[in-house]
Amino acid sequence: MKTVRQLLEEKGHAVKGIAPDAPLIDAMQSMADNNIGALLVLQDKKLVGILTERDFSRKSYLMNRPVKDMQVRDIMTRQVVYVGPNYTNEDCMALVTEMRVRHLPVLDNDELIGLISIGDLVKDTISEHQFMIQQLVRYIYSTPE
Repeated sequence: MKTVRQLLEEKGHAVKGIAPDAPLIDAMQSMADNNIGALLVLQDKKLVGILTERDFSRKSYLMNRPVKDMQVRDIMTRQVVYVGPNYTNEDCMALVTEMRVRHLPVLDNDELIGLISIGDLVKDTISEHQFMIQQLVRYIYSTPE
């Protein structure tokens, strides 16, 4: 089972972020332009929240205000579920299932080093299963009768 550190080495450490005082419409445009479902909310390079499509679809509607008048801070999730680089894929899968989140920022000594999505975790799990299947097939067909 791979660690988060290994997953980040494969996918990269780049994250898309936005300031809490940025217009909400700019955040939604950034997500659309980058084909992503979440932005990390950063202030002075520190993680202060996360803004997801789910936040937008649920919270902005309930605020009953024009989106053009809202800022990221108005609807961002402030209590961010995050992981460290030594967590395993299995640890992360359990966490996203339990906490019902789709994105896990990765912090190492309080420094943001990446972001893991549920898609990254599923892709890695499928890859591991395919490898195991290949090894079993190889074993079955190479065993003398």
